[in-house]
Amino acid sequence: MKVLVTGNGGREHALAWRASLGESVSQVYVAPGNAGTALEPNVQNVPIAVDDFAGLADFAKSEEVGLTIVGPEAPLVDGFADYFAERGLRCFGPSRKAAQLEGSKAFTKAFLKRWDIPTAASETFAALVDAKAYVRECPMPVVVKADGLAAGKGVIIAQTLAEAEAALESMLSGAAFGDAGRCVVVEEFLRGEEASFIALCDGRTTLPFASSQDHKAAFDGDAGPNTGGMGAYSPAPVVSDAVHARIMDQIMQPTLKGMAAEGSPYLGFLYAGLMIAEDGSPKVIEFNCRFGDPEAQPVMMRLKSDLAALCSAALDGALGSQTLRWDKRAALGVVMASGGYPGDYATGHPITGLDAAETPDCKVFHAGTRLTRESLGPTSGRSPGAKVDSFGDPIPRSGDLGRGTVLTNGGRVLCVTGLGGSVTQACEKAYRGAARIGWHDARYRSDIGYRALAREAGG
Repeated sequence: MKVLVTGNGGREHALAWRASLGESVSQVYVAPGNAGTALEPNVQNVPIAVDDFAGLADFAKSEEVGLTIVGPEAPLVDGFADYFAERGLRCFGPSRKAAQLEGSKAFTKAFLKRWDIPTAASETFAALVDAKAYVRECPMPVVVKADGLAAGKGVIIAQTLAEAEAALESMLSGAAFGDAGRCVVVEEFLRGEEASFIALCDGRTTLPFASSQDHKAAFDGDAGPNTGGMGAYSPAPVVSDAVHARIMDQIMQPTLKGMAAEGSPYLGFLYAGLMIAEDGSPKVIEFNCRFGDPEAQPVMMRLKSDLAALCSAALDGALGSQTLRWDKRAALGVVMASGGYPGDYATGHPITGLDAAETPDCKVFHAGTRLTRESLGPTSGRSPGAKVDSFGDPIPRSGDLGRGTVLTNGGRVLCVTGLGGSVTQACEKAYRGAARIGWHDARYRSDIGYRALAREAGG
């Protein structure tokens, strides 16, 4: 079977890589892809944009693609899966109506209330005067969310009334997120520990992946602005067997039942961002209609099953007969970002050390990268005056080894992902790999996995 993955980020690199290893798969295409997918064996980039529905469908038809996996959310919200279905093509992703679970936070909050699925108390507003009147009665901090898609950045945790009012003014005026913020959800601030819970769904059956936990804040100690995610690890210790059972019983299964009952059966990856309270009770923070990023990278590192075969089974309504096989080791991914992200940043910087970072237990997934075919030539080995990383190993001047030069092309550039017998060991391998990679003004958090590390250390 030939597989097409749409998108150009770290999530898509991870999905394409894992799909390419499946026994059912002969070839993987990625549209448009990045430098990482360009360099993967049995994976080929295709220069078609993710919002070119007709172009992608024509390509899938001409190449006899048996399965398309949609990476990013915006095309799904715009009806990508519906379009492919109309063209008679097999596409793994929710319909436009089902994708509202991510496309509209107001829709999701109303849905959760209708089906008595635990979530934070909230109200939805389109008028600034009403929203301000409401927040004046709320205890601080309070969470202000843009209703529509905002690239993972449409959430502001306001610590003071002044911050809340400023967020409301910025969103409802359209200045911050355009039309995505012209309706806002104001909700109570939940306390506890966050976890990511992602599942395969076929409209009736939910088959959960291993749990994970990401780090959204830009800087160490969860400080700074929200980003698309600065790292993640799997499994998340906060999701014990008992908590897992509660998530399935109280959130995932009722969600599938409710969506089907309302005429929008959910087929695709369903991501639940959850807050786990001290007593183990879960509440929904958000739903995403696709795999998480950077959660996909450590989860795909651990998955041993044939991803394409699982997605095909879901399209056939046969997930109930499927099981997932896992590497028992933990995985942890460290996102390397451009300086200035999530604000302004420069691109086009050559990346060094990519080959040195790759080991059997450490893989570098690409996100914001592009490949130029101007080779800088082989550069391996230690030479007089060669730079070394913090472990004393040589850092190559170029990561290309004759394949071309990899350049930065985004804010989140790479996710260096390690496997280990514990989260602590996986963390060590990931940071060892990250230390071997460099470019001008590269940065990354130094504390990814800190909650799990404290648990393993007995803290």
